[in-house]
Formats: sequence, C-alpha cells, structure tokens
Amino acid sequence: MKRGGVLLAVLLALAFVIHRVVPGIVEGGMNQVLQPPPYRATPQAQALHARLAVADLHADPLLWGRDLLKRSNRGQTDIPRLAEGGVALQVFAVVSKTPRGLNIERNDDRSDNILPLAIVQGWPPRTWGSLQQRALYQARRLHGMAARSQGRFAVVGTQGELRDFLARRAQDRGLVAGVLAIEGAQVLEGDPANVDALFDAGFRMMSPTHFFDDEMAGSAHGVEKGGLTDKGREMIRRMEQRRMIVDLAHASPRTIDEVLAMATRPVVVSHGGVKGTCDNRRNLSDAQLRRIAANGGLVGIGYWETAVCGRDAQAVARAIRHVVSTVGLQHVALGSDFDGAVAVPFDATGLVLVTQALVEAGFGEPEIARIMGGNQLEFLAKQLPE
Repeated sequence: MKRGGVLLAVLLALAFVIHRVVPGIVEGGMNQVLQPPPYRATPQAQALHARLAVADLHADPLLWGRDLLKRSNRGQTDIPRLAEGGVALQVFAVVSKTPRGLNIERNDDRSDNILPLAIVQGWPPRTWGSLQQRALYQARRLHGMAARSQGRFAVVGTQGELRDFLARRAQDRGLVAGVLAIEGAQVLEGDPANVDALFDAGFRMMSPTHFFDDEMAGSAHGVEKGGLTDKGREMIRRMEQRRMIVDLAHASPRTIDEVLAMATRPVVVSHGGVKGTCDNRRNLSDAQLRRIAANGGLVGIGYWETAVCGRDAQAVARAIRHVVSTVGLQHVALGSDFDGAVAVPFDATGLVLVTQALVEAGFGEPEIARIMGGNQLEFLAKQLPE
C-alpha cells in the first residue's frame, strides 16, 4: 500500500474510533446504572405494573447520539427498553449547552461541554456555533427515528395525536410515544420570537433555564440566580399563546415565583426532588409545591441521588409520598432524568421496582396508576395544542 493509502486508512480508523468508540466511553462514565438488569419484583407488583400506562416527564438520550430504535447496552433508556418497562409516553428533552465543572450551586455560561460532544458525534457544522441549531438537529433525529420505526414509536404534538396513539396502544402495549422538550431557553439565542420556530419543529415543553443564568431568566444553579427578564416574560407569553408547556425544573426561586405570578396555564417541574425528603438547592420547598399545585401543575420526581437522597426505588417513593401528603395525589408524576448524566438505581426496564416501592409505601392500585402515568397523560391530554 502506498504511503498516502496508509495515511488514509489510519485517518479513517481514527475517525471510526472517535465517532463510534469515544461517545460510548463518555456516556458509560456519565449515565451509570447502579443495579444492572434483570430486575426482580414481587408477583403482585409485576401483575400491577403490567396493567399500567407509564409516562415519564424527562429523559435525555438524544444527547448521546445513539439510534434509540435499537436496544443498547449503553446508558439507561431507548425505545425497546422503554417498551419493556411499560412506558407508554416519554418526554425527550434536548440539551444544548452545559458548563464545565457542572454543579448545583453556581455555574457561569462561559464554557460549553456540548460542543466537543457534538463534533465527536458528527453533528452538522451548523450546530457547532448555534444552540438553536443543536435543538433543531436533535428534534429532526427523533422525528427520523419515528419515521423508521414502522409504527412502533411516534412523536406526538397535539391532543388528537395523543388520543390516537393511546387508542392504538390499548391494542398493543409495545408501542411508545415521545414528546419533545427543551432544557434551557438559551436555545432562543436571545430572541423570544424563536419560540415559534421551536414549536414548529415539534417542541411542546421548555424550561426558562438549565444550569446557568441565560437571557430569559435566572437558574437555581447560576451566578445571579435572578428572575425573569423582560425577554423572559415575552417568552412565557409566546409559549402560552402556542400552548407550549413551561417547565420550571432548574429555575431559581425568583424565576419560579415570577413565572407562577404571570402564568395563565399549568406548569410542570419535569424532574427533580423535594426538600421535604432531600434538602438541597436543586429541590422544591413545600411552599413552592403549594404554589405549583395552586397553578394546577405537576411535579416530576427523579431517580438520582441529588433528587431523592437515596440510591433505590424506595427513595423515589418517599419523595412521591411527600408530594402527595403536601399537595395531593393529582400533582405528582415521574421525571426520571434517564441519560441525564446521572447515576440511577435501574434502567428503563426496571420501572416495576418503582411500582413495588409504591405498593410497599401503602399506595393502592388507583393511586399508583395515577402516579406512574395517569396524571401525566391527563395533563398532556389537556395542555397540548388541539
């Protein structure tokens, strides 16, 4: 082989390693499953779980470049594992930017963890300098997966599409639906009018902030931790006009208060925990729970240690019990944060363990059916565009 051919072969091999191997190594270290499958539950819990339509308000697998139609041994979720876990509907969130040294106390916006990941995974160059293009690219990927799924997976964006999907799933429990969401309004790139472009791309939920303060609002983990800016208020108005759900996960206390003061539609906190069982900056106080409940909102409980101060399904059930005791059954939901750069006790095939933990916590079947998916599906059936 000539020297040029050898060099080309080396470059191609290097490109293959970077594109195929490196993302798996990175994800393997960031999306850990503390207890690998298979999972064992009591016959009672298994039978009950088989009757449920599970719905989850937050997961991040789109970030990692996998074909979600294929079962993977990486990460915590994909469509086959969701189906095995009994999930009828999963909210797929898009991450556009996170800071180096990410933490729940204080982050600025000067660094960008996602850029090298995007380059390594082969995202289009237009995404390298544009957070909005990163969101649109990930949305197109999810829609593409739905188109290739032969009807096994659907992205829903309206009340009618959700009704049609649930009617089909009543005949085939192996079907899964997805809803698109955005973590952090930095994707608007400073212009509230970009809400329209994101809505048109299929996004139906967005949080004002993620791990840093942005041009729309203050983050619970930012530097200033302020409230809504004038642009942020315009963003909320535009979101409500398009029936795009406001997600208060990661929002600063002031942002939460100011959104709730102007909201005319129910909000969600897609993933997190409560100070009543796990007191830290990430989680909601009882006073915040009451204001969200008064708004008609939903609180999704996550599965990772910062959310629930535990490393098992029992810790998840304790947080759920606290929400129910504080504001009522109708305001609690699941918000796993699967594949969100967190370690979780089980992957998506282990959701029966949450059902079992809820049984052990004294919940009855009608209550468990609402917690595991009924509240979420009812909320979306009312709040999605018609």
